[in-house]
Amino acid sequence: MKVTVCELDDKSDGFEKDWQGLAAHVKQAGSDLVSLPEMPFFPWPAWTDQVDPAVWEQAVQAHEQWLARLQELAPAVVLGSRPVLDNAVPHNEAFVWEQAAGSTPSHRKYYLPEEEGFWEASWYRRGEKDFQSISCAQAKVGFLLCTEMWFTEHARAYARQGIELLACPRATELSSLEKWVAGGRAAAVMSGSYCISSNRSGENNGVSWGGGGWVIDPDGQILGVTHADERYLTREIDLARAAAAKQTYPRYVKE
Repeated sequence: MKVTVCELDDKSDGFEKDWQGLAAHVKQAGSDLVSLPEMPFFPWPAWTDQVDPAVWEQAVQAHEQWLARLQELAPAVVLGSRPVLDNAVPHNEAFVWEQAAGSTPSHRKYYLPEEEGFWEASWYRRGEKDFQSISCAQAKVGFLLCTEMWFTEHARAYARQGIELLACPRATELSSLEKWVAGGRAAAVMSGSYCISSNRSGENNGVSWGGGGWVIDPDGQILGVTHADERYLTREIDLARAAAAKQTYPRYVKE
């Protein structure tokens, strides 16, 4: 299976340019699956603690419109997250998009930070504490949305579910990039799966985004990380390695 990760500009004009580059890369690489950043289709709303429901509504609408453009990445399966309103209650919801089935909702983000640049607990509500895998593109996938990656018990739980891909859409800063890559390596080892993650890039509203989309194998080896001069990265992975990893240390150790 060929998987693609990326870093996409937080600003709308830069995002459009990056999107066109991503679509061209995916076509040339023959990607089977593409991982997008966290809520990628609108400038990050939670940079301020001044919550504006109208801005959240704009973000929801922008993502609805962009979902139609995922056809530009077809036939690849697409993983990401999007802002939603459920009975007027805002959430950050993971999704899987497939050409035939369209968008299927998955896990809603449960662990929400609340600090400068990331006032997420103010902007939207946590979902249920429900971390269930979903099948797509001949693989079993688990989602950990950004901050959730640090709650490592869920990576272990996903290993017991037999996932082969751990998708971690992110919105993280440049200053913490090395820490996040280290966390991605640990998550891959604990889940016994390939950890894939994409992120925002550039600077906007006082936040310097880190980029650094990655593909990491089940033993924590980095297969590639994006950067400013290589914003899109495709690697061929072997799902059988993830299945075999569940029988090796430390995955086989009983809790």
